[in-house]
Amino acid sequence: MRPVRFVALGDSLTEGVGDPVGDGWRGWAALLADGVADGPVEFTNLAVSGAQTRDVLERQTPDALDLRPDVASVVIGVNDTLRCTFDIHAVAARLDQVYAAFTRQGTVLLTACLPDPGAMLGLPGALARPLARRQRAVNTVVHALSERYGAVHLHAAEGAWLTDRAMWSADRLHPGERGHRQLALRCHALLAEVGAATGAPPAPEPEFPAPARSASLWWLATAGTAWVARRCTDLLPQLLRLAADEMRHRARGTSARLDLRAAAAVSAALAALSAAERPDAADAAAADAA
Repeated sequence: MRPVRFVALGDSLTEGVGDPVGDGWRGWAALLADGVADGPVEFTNLAVSGAQTRDVLERQTPDALDLRPDVASVVIGVNDTLRCTFDIHAVAARLDQVYAAFTRQGTVLLTACLPDPGAMLGLPGALARPLARRQRAVNTVVHALSERYGAVHLHAAEGAWLTDRAMWSADRLHPGERGHRQLALRCHALLAEVGAATGAPPAPEPEFPAPARSASLWWLATAGTAWVARRCTDLLPQLLRLAADEMRHRARGTSARLDLRAAAAVSAALAALSAAERPDAADAAAADAA
């Protein structure tokens, strides 16, 4: 009997940033892997720091499908919100293709929605609100598509864990070891409910001592700052324009228009996916009738 195959796709969160082991990262997916089965598990982590939905669709998904996984996690979208090219229609279309591909192959799909980076970084309101609006849009799409494809879905965008500093690394964007373990535990519980995780859950308590405050601050001032800068440089001019627009609407008392505009864009993106599926559904119905 072959081992159970678990493949993880995504960005730095799934790569394990914030949970250092040796010279690399471990992270929630690796912690979860041992508990996916009570026997051998083949775990492959395809996640790459900085990845966007386009990277998952074009680079990671083909490699993952070749492995014919029993379980695949797809946790992605935050980096899309940090780019000036953000387009919820494109994000929805890419995720739809990724989810559909794994579903067709009979893979148990694990997804998650995530907190917005502006709030986690503690940005001023005028800067944080546009990012929050984008992340809410991504989360709404992930929720809808997870339901459409019967994915096992973790709602990680809210909860006490977001404000518990013990859960987070120095950069405030990635969980520390305790936070990664919390994600792994919650994912294991959800997979176990559908019979897709039959091994023991990961231990909740950290294996290694938390980094000293001085070490965390040094990482944040060097590698951590560079990490944020690489992902936000192209967004900054646009974000400043978005912030100015935010302040104008706030001064006029018309901030609700921005939320309505974002909600309408999400609805249109999901409606476009449904419309694109109708011809296939009609063809399938005709074939069944024949």
